Amino acid sequence: MMSVFLKRVIAYFMDFFVVSAFMWIVSYLLSLVLSVNNPIYHYFIYVVPVLIMVYFVVCEKFAGSSVGKSLMYLQVISQNGAPISWSQAIVRNLTKIYWIPIIFDWAIGKILKEDRFFNVISKTVVIGA
Repeated sequence: MMSVFLKRVIAYFMDFFVVSAFMWIVSYLLSLVLSVNNPIYHYFIYVVPVLIMVYFVVCEKFAGSSVGKSLMYLQVISQNGAPISWSQAIVRNLTKIYWIPIIFDWAIGKILKEDRFFNVISKTVVIGA
């Protein structure tokens, strides 16, 4: 039987592929409309991180899990057992704006003998369904 940690790692990689596929489609459609020399096209590097965070926040707020978490039978809930609020969803996913900060989030959490640090701040937990 897999641990919740291993399921979370696998879910994270699944979500990475889901987000990457979505971003590929968006960038392809954007390239059809705008030329690479268009200044608006260069703002896309600032829009992508926001779209990544929106994906996680919306999925976890409405469904309690992202696509990867759903496939691994994981769910995000408040520490009191209730569904997470908008503010909890936003705070716990701040490190996902860029993919690298999640490593520091996890490491700080381990140093504090807790789950991810931003789960502690947002008072959320990930449970196996």
